[in-house]
Amino acid sequence: MHIRIPSLVLLLVAVVFCGEARADTEHDRLREALRSATAQTRQLEDQRTASQAKLADAEKEKAALKAQIDAAKAEARRLEKQNREAVDEFNQRLTERDETLEKWKSAYEEAATVARAKDAERARFEGEATAFKASTKSCLAKNTQLIKDGSEILKRYRSLTVGDALVASEPLIGIGRVNAQNFLQDYTDKLLDQKATQ
Repeated sequence: MHIRIPSLVLLLVAVVFCGEARADTEHDRLREALRSATAQTRQLEDQRTASQAKLADAEKEKAALKAQIDAAKAEARRLEKQNREAVDEFNQRLTERDETLEKWKSAYEEAATVARAKDAERARFEGEATAFKASTKSCLAKNTQLIKDGSEILKRYRSLTVGDALVASEPLIGIGRVNAQNFLQDYTDKLLDQKATQ
């Protein structure tokens, strides 16, 4: 609230000078009005000074609050940026972890496939080894029997005499020949029984 003090004072002074011709009571009354106006002016001046001080304080407080708001906004922007960066970093790590996990999964599947193939191959080889061992055992047994049978044939061949040969070739009865053929058939069967099979 702004008051124009000089014009009010001039008005009062003019009234005072004009009124000298008038009575002293009016003079006193005007003096009293002047004192009252001066007191009001001082009071209004004091109020104006106090209002200006309050306004200055309010402006300072406003500036301080604005600075606090600006600082809070800057902090909020910084925290938002920091949060965004943290979320981006977390998402990137999550993506990298997922990619690594997929690589490990595929490597595990590949290793498991290789392991299954190796187990199947090992089982096949064990089966073949067992079959070969059995076959080898059988071959050894048959070989032993062949040697025994061969030794018997050689023994009988060495013990063959001219008389035995004549009896075997005797044409009338042919018993010697039948015995010789039976002997040959028996040993042929024995030899064929010892033939190795897979």
